[in-house]
Amino acid sequence: MPGAPSVGGVKSSPRLGILLALTVLATLTACTSANAPSAAALEWKSCPGSGPDPRQECTTIQVPLDYDRPDGDRITLAVSRIRSAHPGTRHGALLLVPGGPGNTGLDRPTQLGSKLPAAVRDTYDLIGFDPRGMGSSTTADCGIAPDDLVTERFRGWPRGDGDISANIGGSQRIAKACNDNGGALVRNISTRTEAHDIDRIREALGENRISAWGESYGTYATSVYATLFPQRTDRILLDSSDDPNPDRVERGWNANYAIGVEDRFPDFAKWAAAPGNPDRTAETPEAVRSRFLTLAARLDQNPLPWPGSELGQLTGNGLRQLLLDGLYSDQAFPALARMIKAAEASAPLPDAQPLPPEQIVQQRTAVGVATICNDSAWPTVVSDYAAAVTASRDAHPLTAGMPENLSPCTFWPLPVAPRTVVTADGPSNILMIQNLRDPATPYSAALNLRNAFGARARMVAVDSGGHGVYPSPIGCANDATERFLRDGTRPDQDLTCR
Repeated sequence: MPGAPSVGGVKSSPRLGILLALTVLATLTACTSANAPSAAALEWKSCPGSGPDPRQECTTIQVPLDYDRPDGDRITLAVSRIRSAHPGTRHGALLLVPGGPGNTGLDRPTQLGSKLPAAVRDTYDLIGFDPRGMGSSTTADCGIAPDDLVTERFRGWPRGDGDISANIGGSQRIAKACNDNGGALVRNISTRTEAHDIDRIREALGENRISAWGESYGTYATSVYATLFPQRTDRILLDSSDDPNPDRVERGWNANYAIGVEDRFPDFAKWAAAPGNPDRTAETPEAVRSRFLTLAARLDQNPLPWPGSELGQLTGNGLRQLLLDGLYSDQAFPALARMIKAAEASAPLPDAQPLPPEQIVQQRTAVGVATICNDSAWPTVVSDYAAAVTASRDAHPLTAGMPENLSPCTFWPLPVAPRTVVTADGPSNILMIQNLRDPATPYSAALNLRNAFGARARMVAVDSGGHGVYPSPIGCANDATERFLRDGTRPDQDLTCR
């Protein structure tokens, strides 16, 4: 059947696939327990840095640089854990898959473990890792010029008048830098590769099956793992899910910002117009929107000084990027409103966030670009992007055409990874949790992943805004999440929490 998982590169019929899966599972169980190294055989040490929970330990494992050449060069993955405080009632290992692509994950056992109730936390050894290219794993670097690393340029915001000429030049330079300087590692970073890395982590831990909690991009990496290795999965939690369309993948996610920002902006506008709010920016939600758009257009023509920021000034696109970032969480609303009010008055702007070291930005950019561009091919006709940007600016002015713009992938010279088609083939062990008004992974897109998984999944939709559900201000969502992690119980059918 089209899109069916393959065994040894040969697509199988559904009936044969079931027989093969049972055979493979039996073989895996025997071989893993007999031959795979256990977690005790790994050399666990104190983690680098002073931030982690003192119970968090770190180790490294070696994995193939290129899974098509499994006996070739190796790279290092950094792995962490906080062990269950009650080994007698421990269910297994819960892998915490970071977002991005281009985020680290080594400290996620500390970060997420602190949010979980003890009854859930002690059900698992919490496992974190830095994806290949990042942090304490073997690192990637494309040697991109610092000017091309500026967020509002890298993110593909068009000029204030919609012109994309500068985006073309920057994208070409980034693609060339990664091809010239990224080496074999950049050629071997993709979501499918991360799925294989996850399986090597499972094997190194001595687990026959592994549970996983993916957030944002991590939901896609976890979904690809659950597609390629379905019988090696235990409990799969997906928080804020991406659309798995195999022909668009990250290009589709970028386009979805136009939808997500429009879904989410009314939450901010209502808050910013509320009487008694010390950061109130207008008398009505409609006026909040109008004033934002007017201010962004003004800053396109006359930027304001903003010491300490990437460009040293606040441009219209800088304000639009601040809006996108600020819609991720209600807690960011006050800072966004204060910036709008200060900029409207041409007053001194709030302090810019400290800039990360360039080395970190280079890693994130190299891994992000490599993943996005290696996952699927992007169209190469530049004029088509220009037309799409114009249409998007008219339909979705808050995002000003950015979601439909080109990227370094438009000029990517490297071959892309095989398509991954997420299907309903596999155990019914997936719980999706999703805010209805998510600016980055909108609910309408997450439904596509829900539909792709079919009977494998249940979805808990949450009448809330922001990117990232757990922990939620709505107790129903937390109860469903914690019950699933604690004992594997899911709602009998999809659920909406209000």
